[in-house]
Amino acid sequence: MQKALVWLRRDLRLYDQAALHHALKNSAQVWLAFIFDTDILTPLLESESTQDGLTPDRRVDFIWQGLELIDAELRSQGGGLIVRFGKPIEHIPLIAQELGVETVFTNRDYEPSAIARDAKVQAALAKLGIGFEDFKDQVIFEKKEVLTNSQTVFSVFTPYKNNWLKRLQTSDIAANDCEAKPGQFAAIPKKLEMPFPSLESMGFCPTGIEAYLPAGSEAGQQFLEDFLTRIDQYQIGRNFPAIKGVSYLSAHLRFGMLSIRGLVREAHRRMLAGSMGATTWLSELIWRDFYFMIMANHPRLADGVAFKPDYDNIQWEAGPHAKKLFKAWCEGKTGYPLVDAAMHQLNQSGYMHNRLRMVVASFLTKDLGIDWRWGETYFAKHLNDFEFSSNNGGWQWASSSGCDAQPYFRIFNPVTQSEKFDPDGKFIRRYLPQLEKLSKKSIHAPWEVGHIELEAAGIVLGRDYPLPIVNHDEARKNTLVRYSVVKKPALISE
Repeated sequence: MQKALVWLRRDLRLYDQAALHHALKNSAQVWLAFIFDTDILTPLLESESTQDGLTPDRRVDFIWQGLELIDAELRSQGGGLIVRFGKPIEHIPLIAQELGVETVFTNRDYEPSAIARDAKVQAALAKLGIGFEDFKDQVIFEKKEVLTNSQTVFSVFTPYKNNWLKRLQTSDIAANDCEAKPGQFAAIPKKLEMPFPSLESMGFCPTGIEAYLPAGSEAGQQFLEDFLTRIDQYQIGRNFPAIKGVSYLSAHLRFGMLSIRGLVREAHRRMLAGSMGATTWLSELIWRDFYFMIMANHPRLADGVAFKPDYDNIQWEAGPHAKKLFKAWCEGKTGYPLVDAAMHQLNQSGYMHNRLRMVVASFLTKDLGIDWRWGETYFAKHLNDFEFSSNNGGWQWASSSGCDAQPYFRIFNPVTQSEKFDPDGKFIRRYLPQLEKLSKKSIHAPWEVGHIELEAAGIVLGRDYPLPIVNHDEARKNTLVRYSVVKKPALISE
């Protein structure tokens, strides 16, 4: 082939990228394009806006900055990035036709809406006599590549992980060569050359995310190198939100600014060398593959149903009272400091520590009795690293409705979780400064603190910090009743 177009989506890098590798391998001239998809962005624009009528979405800003870096790198090699705002079904065939390419290369996505989009684009290209090839890139194993011994799809993680590790070969995590020959990244023709659509022209505004989460592969690599100095303690440090114990790589991985193959190579090598931290981290990366596999094989989950159908019989709280409870949870005003601090972290930065994601999800569903789908939607709106299959899987795990989920009678106690994983209250103080003067013993449950200590700390409950909106012990009893409609799970052998 002489000419090819690489359609970028969630693979925003120029190294170890499957579609780019195949395009460079098979074509003399290669262009790259990215479409800010209005089918994805319009709901974001409708959900929130500033006084100027612009929407502050950190992820759109993060992507935009990452694309600028890719464009600069391509231009240093004689090419450039074609960026448009609109529908891929309209722009990709038009760009491909005007460039005169024989094939459009892209990397597979596994969400039902993305699969439907790609089918439409492929059909439109076929009418123009242009080929469409897609590749596995964002996971190590996809769809039905890892099966049970009876050749069925897994629904339990541990045996999936065991078979995943047995199947893993060096070739599965080998890097794709994306070194372009001189002139292979072709210049953008004048008829297609135009400035990037600005954030403002698309209805968005800058968010300042670069101050703490710079975009691009180089920044992602710096985060990785920093994490590797701490990885051997990951299995311990990952549980404590007040310390630097996790990788902070999720957003760069989500948008493909880092290669999953590179991360697994590093984790696997260190696991074989005996690192417990790397072993635990690799397990987390395999969970990511697991949820992608679940979504690919159970597309009905994209319609908002429980993996275990019985759990759709649960009667969740409803009406104005439920909305009031949900609003308090969203705003970090539940009266439970660890829950509230976690929600403030999310609202302020777009990030939430993984341990805290479990705590706040359990609190929403099992203390407040709110439908897990409300929380799933809120996380989808606010998380920088939002990825549909993992978010859905995580919320269904917390609410016990998902595959290999925690049992419904496992209900996190938000106070004991706080005492165990933020023992000095350091994380709480960072996000709830009004509680700063409470002792490390008292800060986890201010409503149990004596009047003298509260007065000394300058705190009036109900004014400076809310009283608990629910009693945990009572809520636990209500949850067990609420979940009684669920049939006991059958024993699972695989």
